Amino acid sequence: MSRIVEHNNTIYLCGQVAKDATKGIKEQTITTLEKVEELLNKAGSDKKHMLSVTIYVRDMKDFAAMNEVWDAWVAEGHQPTRACVEARMARPELLVEMSVVAAKITA
Repeated sequence: MSRIVEHNNTIYLCGQVAKDATKGIKEQTITTLEKVEELLNKAGSDKKHMLSVTIYVRDMKDFAAMNEVWDAWVAEGHQPTRACVEARMARPELLVEMSVVAAKITA
C-alpha cells in the first residue's frame, strides 16, 4: 500500500489513523489531522488544497466531537467536499480514519 500517490498534480492519501489509538475521539482526530498535514506537505500540498476527504468513524456517537476538531482545523474558505460514514475499523481501538484527495501546489 502506498501512503501517497500523485497523478496529474492530484495527491491521494491512503486512510490515515491516529498516532496513539489509546486516546479518545478528539485526540485521535487531532493526531490524524497532524499526519494528514505532514503527508500533504511532503507531497507538495497543504490543507488549503484538499479537494475531498472521506472520514470513517467507528461510532456515529463520536461525530460531533470529531467534527468540532475538524471545524477548528480546516482552513476557512478552503473546506473540501466531505463524507463521513460509520465503519468497522481494522483495529477496534481506532475511532477515526481519513482518506484525502488534494491538488498539488503549482507555481
